[in-house]
Amino acid sequence: MAYTRKDVSTLTAAERRRFVNAMLEIKRRGEYDEFVRTHIEFYTSDGENGLRTAHMAPSFLPWHRRFLLELERALRRVDDSVTVPYWDWTRDRTATSVPWTKDLLGGNGRRSDQQVMTGPFAYAEGRWTIREGVTDGRFLTRDLGRARDPIELPTRSELDGALNDGVYDVSPWDSTVTRGFRNRLEGWGTGRGSASWRNHNRVHRWVGGAMLGGASVNDPVFWLHHAFVDLQWTRWQRLHRGARYLPEEPPGLGSMQHGRIIARHEKMPPWDVTPRELEDVSGIYRYV
Repeated sequence: MAYTRKDVSTLTAAERRRFVNAMLEIKRRGEYDEFVRTHIEFYTSDGENGLRTAHMAPSFLPWHRRFLLELERALRRVDDSVTVPYWDWTRDRTATSVPWTKDLLGGNGRRSDQQVMTGPFAYAEGRWTIREGVTDGRFLTRDLGRARDPIELPTRSELDGALNDGVYDVSPWDSTVTRGFRNRLEGWGTGRGSASWRNHNRVHRWVGGAMLGGASVNDPVFWLHHAFVDLQWTRWQRLHRGARYLPEEPPGLGSMQHGRIIARHEKMPPWDVTPRELEDVSGIYRYV
């Protein structure tokens, strides 16, 4: 039977506690750091060589959907009542709103070094030491809203701009495309400043600290953010009945994207699964 993913703002005190405890337990077991390593490994950009699966590519959405499922399975092995909640950043938009509470994810980092000092994931609590990252920092960092160069979280109208695009993705299937639901949601833009980061990407920039770059999984908000992004794929499918993941076929030998992106029926590393197989997950979970 399908289980439910809830809006984080609707969780009861007991549900918050069980989610936090399950996260801390998989961290204690060493499982959590494996997720960080995986994300770093697959953080491949347009400018690099080789296959792109997790970012700047059509498989951004199915890759993170499977990634979320793997994390959720780990949590549910600890406590089968736990699911990954989602953070609606179009509504809960301040540094003091959910999920930045002491009983959930804790608050902003301190001004001097961005170290998170409150909540269960604060380094001082002794249960959330950063072991995998792009720097040698041991503590979780945040810079909610970017104090020195403020930006706003995406609005509902900006998100609707992605949802209203009825084509999943378009050639050349990378960060430069200006049409297609995938990149409108992933958020690679043109220009400078906050206008060049839309939707998903701008949320990473707004949180700042550990959420910048390949090691962003070190901040547990990563999962709540991506659960909301995943929900948008479900909403898009409902809005555009019959629209599917693209490309259907891999780019040919003459294409610059040959061997660099995943077509709908191709296996998606590091798992033995295709984007097509992840288009319908209604038998696994649903959103409320």
